[in-house]
Order: sequence, then structure tokens, then C-alpha cells
Amino acid sequence: MSQTTLPPVLLLGAGRMGGALFAGWARRGLAPSALVDPSPVPGIARAGDIVAGNLTALPAGFAPAAAILAVKPQMADAVMAALGRVLPPGAVVLSIMAGRRIDGIMAATGRVAPVVRAMPNTPAAIGQGMTVACAGPGVTAPQRDLCDLLLGAVGDVAWVDDEALIDPVTAVSGSGPAYVFLLAELLEQAGIAQGLPADLARLLARKTVAGAGALLASSAADAADLRRAVTSPRGTTEAALTVLMEAAAWPTAVHAAVAAAARRATELAA
Repeated sequence: MSQTTLPPVLLLGAGRMGGALFAGWARRGLAPSALVDPSPVPGIARAGDIVAGNLTALPAGFAPAAAILAVKPQMADAVMAALGRVLPPGAVVLSIMAGRRIDGIMAATGRVAPVVRAMPNTPAAIGQGMTVACAGPGVTAPQRDLCDLLLGAVGDVAWVDDEALIDPVTAVSGSGPAYVFLLAELLEQAGIAQGLPADLARLLARKTVAGAGALLASSAADAADLRRAVTSPRGTTEAALTVLMEAAAWPTAVHAAVAAAARRATELAA
């Protein structure tokens, strides 16, 4: 398989995350493919792509190499049952649904289909995603390579052998962008409270978060080392971090937040 082209896929759920993935695959030279969603992201389909409101509307003979489950976990059962009836032999199921386990997906499709479970995050929309994947029983090396190509088209990919790690992955990187956006939101509000004009406070907050993230991404140093490098003794940053690093502040809140997200991911699989 060429590193610059991808075979046809069946995308189930062409919303924000599914749409981001599809756009990344299109940039990689994805063959004409099918999108199944009653209300797909506008403009996502290309000439030659099939857009259908449900699986029964797919044309006979369409044989994707992979079916990507990008629907909401709460809506997935009916979709998976229908998928089991139309999935061609040899196709791999790539699930990006939070909480839904490999064995449950296999059971819901009503057949022993090879399943890869993955958790990407929203920076995939700009090709800066982080995805962790786990291959289920029966996934062949070519099927895993295909999933790696699909996920790698929108960012970095890591693989784990223990599926139980996907729930904490979801809590850290899957939900993580929202935590960063909240930081930018709170910095903007704090700047306004200190007297900054609203437009300047927003600019400062967004550029600071984005720039710090870019610096972190470009550095091999630990985040803790970068933090210490910009924290002068008895300076302004130290004064702020003294508040944020109190035991009842960020150390407790972040751990509690990630634990809550991981519990919810587990609950969704129940």
C-alpha cells in the first residue's frame, strides 16, 4: 500500500471528529469512499464519494477496506448491528467511540469482525492529533498497518496491548483539549478582571496557550523543567504558581478531573 494513498473506507458518523479524520485522509489521497450520517459536516464529501443517511442506502458492491465507527457511543448499537450485515469479508472495524470495548463491538456487529479501538483528539482537525490504538483479536498485520496509516494522517499514533489503558488515554488526551481551552478561557477572564481590554485579554490568552504548547512540542525537556526555566525566584510567575500549586488547587483538581473522565469512559462501556 502506498504511503501517499489510502483504499476506500466506510465512515459511520461524519460529524466533527469523523469529518476531521476524513479531511486528513482526503489529503493523503483517499480513494472514493462512503460517508453515512443523516447530517454530515457540510462540504466534507468530494466528487466520487458516496453520502448516505443510513447503511441500507449504500450501493451494492461497495467494498471498503475499513469501517470507521465515529458515532456517539449512546447511538451506536443500531449502527453496529446494521454494519455487521453489510461489512465485506476482510474489512477491519476501526472504532473511535469513547468507552465501547472491543468485545462489545464484536458482539454488537453480530460477527467476528477484527476490531481496532482508538482514541484520537480534536487537534486532528489541523493534523496535530494524538491517537492511541489497541488491536483486538484477529487483527492482521496489514489491517493494523492500514489503521496506523488512517490515524497517522491526522497526527501521531501510539499503540498499546492492554485495552484497559484506553479509558485513561481518553481522560488525558481525548478530553485533554477541553482542559486547555478552559485554561485559555479562564486566563482571558482573569485578564479582563485585572483591567485589560477584552480583545487584548483574549489575544494574550490564546497566543500564550498556543505558543507555550508549540514550545513544549518542540522541546525534549520535561514540562516541569520548562516550567522551572520561566519561574524566576521571588518573581511574578513564582507568585502565581504558589497559588496554582497549592495541594488543594491544580494538583488535586487535575487529578480529580482526569479520574472523573476515566470513570465516565468506563461507565459508557457498561
